[in-house]
Amino acid sequence: MGRLDIAVAGCGPAGLSAALLLHRDGHRVTLFERFDAPRPVGSGLMIQPAGRAVLRALGLEEALLAAGSRIDRLFGRAGEDGPVVLDVRYAALGGRAGFGVGIHRASLFAILHDAVHAAGVPVETGRPIAASRIEGGRRWLRFEDDSEAGPFDLVVDTLGARTPLAPPTGRALAYGALWASLDWPEEAGFDAAALEQRYRRASMMVGVLPIGTQPGRSGAQAAFFWSLRADRLDNWRANGLGPWKAEVLRLWPLLAPLLDQIEAPEQLTFARYAHRTLPEPVEPAMIHLGDAWHSASPQLGQGANMALIDAYALALALRTTQDVDAAIGRAIALRRRHVRLYQWLTALFTPVYQSDGRALPFVRDRLVGPLSRLWPATRIQAAMVAGLIGDPLGPLGL
Repeated sequence: MGRLDIAVAGCGPAGLSAALLLHRDGHRVTLFERFDAPRPVGSGLMIQPAGRAVLRALGLEEALLAAGSRIDRLFGRAGEDGPVVLDVRYAALGGRAGFGVGIHRASLFAILHDAVHAAGVPVETGRPIAASRIEGGRRWLRFEDDSEAGPFDLVVDTLGARTPLAPPTGRALAYGALWASLDWPEEAGFDAAALEQRYRRASMMVGVLPIGTQPGRSGAQAAFFWSLRADRLDNWRANGLGPWKAEVLRLWPLLAPLLDQIEAPEQLTFARYAHRTLPEPVEPAMIHLGDAWHSASPQLGQGANMALIDAYALALALRTTQDVDAAIGRAIALRRRHVRLYQWLTALFTPVYQSDGRALPFVRDRLVGPLSRLWPATRIQAAMVAGLIGDPLGPLGL
């Protein structure tokens, strides 16, 4: 396809990786960001083998490994020393299994943003987008101050689950989580190569994820998270940190060195979750990628990974298809099966780990947990967590 004028809306993983890929393919790309200075939101995440394949193709995997922490295992118990509920090891996939990488969102953002900046991709900041319009087969962006930019041959929407460029859809989930980035407690006894969790039924979950070194800091960090129903957030704030810390320590006393670092509620950010899939992620001269197309609870940790693969599918489709609308349709076709599969799997597993139910957690703890440590469940779980169920990389040549 010839050189296109492309607007990328949003500076998250999907937007930055799409801008970089499309710029390298020779297109004229402009990134639009609502904030005066692009910045990430949130604490830690995991880049799985599926997402790492895209960063490898971008030449950014070494930077990822330098900034993050290698994760070989996901491990969880019911209570401090109760039955093992979760035990996923990437090694179950064999010699080419690879591993996950725990990383702070700020580190992933810096890696992608620095590459975009080095490539000379224009980034227009302080440009909150309100809507778009189609005219003569090309698309214009309208901003909140009623100014416009365009026309563009293609608009790539990566503005997240609340994008103004698509109709609202999906449903909010009852549970979210409190997150904080804290200094890694070297002597506490946590596994530096594992995501560790503790559960009490499905209504209480706490976890620790090694996330490497954040930009501008020298020491390793951990992402700490605590599951919480959204309608209980105000009560949590009103009750103060003391009773909450006591509750956390009753579930997992080993967390004391991390909780000692939390001195104010403002150190914790509450993340709200939603299951959302846009039925039609393409419109004339516009495609919705990442959370703007599909979002889910983070039970399988696939959000950023799915966004990276979406961006690569778009670049590949534009390389091999001569018409813009045919190309974006092809990009969605390359991704639709994998997206549907993981949306279904996440919806299936969310009540098992975040809900008020009692029956599912009982079955999880007493039956599913022990059985999941046997072959072939070990391999299936590892492939699921790695983002490789449904073979998302094969059709992309990754």
